[in-house]
Amino acid sequence: MDLRKLKTLIDLVSESNVSELEITEADGKVRIVKSAPVTTVMAMAPAAVAPAVQPAASPVAAAAPAPAPAAAPTGHVVTSPMVGTFYRASSPGAKPLADVGQQVKEGQSVCIIEAMKIMNEIEADLAGTIGKVLVENGQAVEYGQPLFIIE
Repeated sequence: MDLRKLKTLIDLVSESNVSELEITEADGKVRIVKSAPVTTVMAMAPAAVAPAVQPAASPVAAAAPAPAPAAAPTGHVVTSPMVGTFYRASSPGAKPLADVGQQVKEGQSVCIIEAMKIMNEIEADLAGTIGKVLVENGQAVEYGQPLFIIE
């Protein structure tokens, strides 16, 4: 099988809801399996390695990062309802739909998530002020990932 064709198939499986694809041709057979837990473990692996190295160097250094999660911003968290690419504006160069300090109403669009070439407007599920934007423009997001904090 052609390497370009194989890469295209892998990309299609990774961008879709298909979890497994098997193709048989005259010159061979290919089976592509997408496993979400492996992706999650791979994403967490670098973070898990760093703390393991730091305590060996200095026990005091291990105590310093612990307060950071406890000091998380308070407020309502708007999470991603899907996997896709996060965009702050409706088009490149346009004004962001929601910015820090901006008042938003319940049901107001705060960002766009592109999934499978479809632009999905994400709405605020609570009225308030945008306290923090937790995702960079153009960044890939996962289901349930925090996007904004509304105070």
